[in-house]
Amino acid sequence: QVQLVESGGGLVQPGGSLRLSCAASGSMFSNDAMGWYRQAPGKQRELAATITRSGFSNYADSVKGRFTISWDNAKNTVYLQMNSLKPEDTAVYYCNARVRITWNRAPDDYWGQGTQVTVSS
Repeated sequence: QVQLVESGGGLVQPGGSLRLSCAASGSMFSNDAMGWYRQAPGKQRELAATITRSGFSNYADSVKGRFTISWDNAKNTVYLQMNSLKPEDTAVYYCNARVRITWNRAPDDYWGQGTQVTVSS
């Protein structure tokens, strides 16, 4: 069973910063990629940023230049540093991991429980 435990959400003023963390644990053959998705009230879940084990990262246009994703392979933990936060960044942020349970099985997506980020004065 793969578990993703998120932390770091909260309330911040516009222009402020937050850092989200997500630690992956459990039995897995490999963890190929991790990322952060977000869902604002009344909207669909959307990609914020992803990163592969080799370090290739991808960002939504709306967060480029403000958010930075990184992965500590030794801790199997992914981070999302969010700077210059805007009210429109308010959402529940979900951690995602693409994991192979065994060597011969296609990767599956696993999700964390979500952490609330609210940007408001």
